[in-house]
Amino acid sequence: MRRPVLRNLFLASGLLALTQLTMPTEAAAEARLALVIGQSAYRTVPELPNAANDAKGMTELLGNAGFTVTTASNLAQNDMRQAISDFAGKVSASGADTVALVFYAGHGLQIDGENYLVPVDLDPKREADIPLQGVRLNDLLNTLGALPTRARIFMLDACRNNPFPALSGTGHGLAIVDTKAGAQGTFISYSTSPGAEAEDGTGIDSPYTTAALTVAKQPNLPIEEVFKRIRVAVAQSTDGRQIPWESSSLTTDFKFFGGDSSSAQTALPGASSMALASGTRSLEDWRKDLQGKPAMVAYEIVITDDTVPAYQAYIELYAQDTRTPRLRTVLERRRQMLAWERATAINTRASFEAYLANWDNSDLAATARRLLLRVQNRNYALPAAVAAAPAPVAVAMAPTCPCSTPSTPATPVRPIVAPVIKKRVDDTPPKRKVVDTPPRQRRPPPDEVIYERAPPPGPPPEAVGVGIGIGIGMGMGGRGGNYGGPGRGDGYRSRY
Repeated sequence: MRRPVLRNLFLASGLLALTQLTMPTEAAAEARLALVIGQSAYRTVPELPNAANDAKGMTELLGNAGFTVTTASNLAQNDMRQAISDFAGKVSASGADTVALVFYAGHGLQIDGENYLVPVDLDPKREADIPLQGVRLNDLLNTLGALPTRARIFMLDACRNNPFPALSGTGHGLAIVDTKAGAQGTFISYSTSPGAEAEDGTGIDSPYTTAALTVAKQPNLPIEEVFKRIRVAVAQSTDGRQIPWESSSLTTDFKFFGGDSSSAQTALPGASSMALASGTRSLEDWRKDLQGKPAMVAYEIVITDDTVPAYQAYIELYAQDTRTPRLRTVLERRRQMLAWERATAINTRASFEAYLANWDNSDLAATARRLLLRVQNRNYALPAAVAAAPAPVAVAMAPTCPCSTPSTPATPVRPIVAPVIKKRVDDTPPKRKVVDTPPRQRRPPPDEVIYERAPPPGPPPEAVGVGIGIGIGMGMGGRGGNYGGPGRGDGYRSRY
């Protein structure tokens, strides 16, 4: 009787061990949900055949990585918004210990500094149609960013060329989205650099997705290193024409697959351990790091880091290398997009004028002029008195030298004090009037006092009482004579 029991126990133990080996270790410690969108069958422009393939490949990869995947393809605007809303509901119900991932393959557009995902039914006649017909990337980011999750990951293969003839004045590629400006715990990856266009590729998948499907399978790689390796692989496959970019505000570790840690030490061909190290270095640090290295090794190092100082150092040290002109273009575009990000974030007349002063011939100059005109018209609805008010003078700009004594100060000191004081003085009489009670009756002076005074010359004796009333009123309060007779009391009260 014991043998079947032992055999069943051993069988159960073996199945449990096998399940633990096949299940990704990281997935066992957290819930993983993914939304995969592939937009191929556009109705008014040519199809993107690889987008559907990209979605299919990522669905399989993420499923193997422990994600519960929702796949949606060829979505119109309402369908895309509904899919995002439904996915957010699942993430919210899953709890705070959830990793939410969104993969999007399809067209993306940048209008007035905003990035839009393109539904298959979009049919714009002008740029102003995009906010009405598209889906804002920020809406997707904010919807998931408002939910308590362990991490949010966005992979956007959405920087393909603009296929809509009516939108010839839009900027190329997508604008920078800095995850540090939003909710913490977010990782966003573009298939190419901000302001650049990605290739759809000649294979069954795009260059970006092809690299992701290969690199992300490697076990025990942190997500930051996964996408560094994806960037190097895409740059190699496109001869430097496409360089993916990412921004991270993650506060926790994430790996697509667990496994033997020794496999994570395998470096990319030609790359050194320094290429996989994180941290920001200055231009001088990069000059020292790259000095004396072969051009190919230095190239992969700076591509992995993907920062302005790294590219600048490479261009200075390897001016004759065949890859330098390509990196010079990447560097110029990166500086331009950083300036554009600052201009749109500040969103003032000065910020757009500063952008135009340096990038007047860029593809975003027309948009910058339009936004400049928009911010200049902000005073349209202000009252005339407010609009005409002089701009305040900064303290540092006011005269500080003791010998400088202008007749009138540049900025009045508390200009509203005088009217307030005057108003308070005017309010005094009403207060007195409130406490104006009937005066106490004063006995008239004895007759003998009146008769002891010598009457003034001129008036007849019968007018003496009237004269005394006028004299007291004028001397004490100015109102006694109006009532006649001696001592109305108004003059007496005026002393208080």
